[in-house]
Amino acid sequence: MSLEDRNRVEVCFSPRQFELYKSDFQICVVIDVLRATSAISTGIDHGIKEVIPVSTIEEAREYHQKGYIVAAERNGEVVEGFDFGNSPYAFMDPALKGKSVVLTTTNGTKAIHMAAEIPTVVIGSLSNLDVICRWLLDQRKDVLLLGSGWKEKFNLEDTICAGAIADQLIESRLFKANEDSTIAAKFIYRSAKENMFSFLRASSHRRRLRRLNLNDDVKYCLTPNTVNSIPILRNGVLEKLAYDYEAIH
Repeated sequence: MSLEDRNRVEVCFSPRQFELYKSDFQICVVIDVLRATSAISTGIDHGIKEVIPVSTIEEAREYHQKGYIVAAERNGEVVEGFDFGNSPYAFMDPALKGKSVVLTTTNGTKAIHMAAEIPTVVIGSLSNLDVICRWLLDQRKDVLLLGSGWKEKFNLEDTICAGAIADQLIESRLFKANEDSTIAAKFIYRSAKENMFSFLRASSHRRRLRRLNLNDDVKYCLTPNTVNSIPILRNGVLEKLAYDYEAIH
């Protein structure tokens, strides 16, 4: 396949840059490795019916008052008065199977709402790395990888995950990248992939989570391929995409 015929994959480091990247992409993968998209992918894989992402605490409270199960996180901590935060371990609870969960987080849920301008929005993380790469290869559409960042700033962990996805797509020779951000993300991932936990030891958000004694969450979120589900946004709700990864493999 000639370079001109290949689909594009590009990395947007943070929501603040989304306006510069959003045109001409059919698929957006939203990434918030620590911890929103890891938790969403895990919850959907463990049988949660749907996750309803909301941007603000006020919206979350309205759902809570209506009797919904609501998870809320700000600055790495569970918001007082809500059921739990964005730990992936909380999303594994068997009691949540078949239930709807409302989620608001510092970064990830805002990025999901922003990405809704693009026709198809899916949730990416290291947890579902291989399955989402395989699905993207099957779609043959232009893909934007949107890092949620930290309060709209660049962060390492989302960039590494975006780089891991971009690397697989580009290496397939079905995709190309035009932007330096994508090339940078790919090489940051290649530098980190042998030991991401050590590579990210000094990252800002890992330090925040370590201060909150959340190292188990960090280890889980930095472990690739623990789930085989892809959450997809439909009518403002995240649900499991029908894609049988295990049958293909």
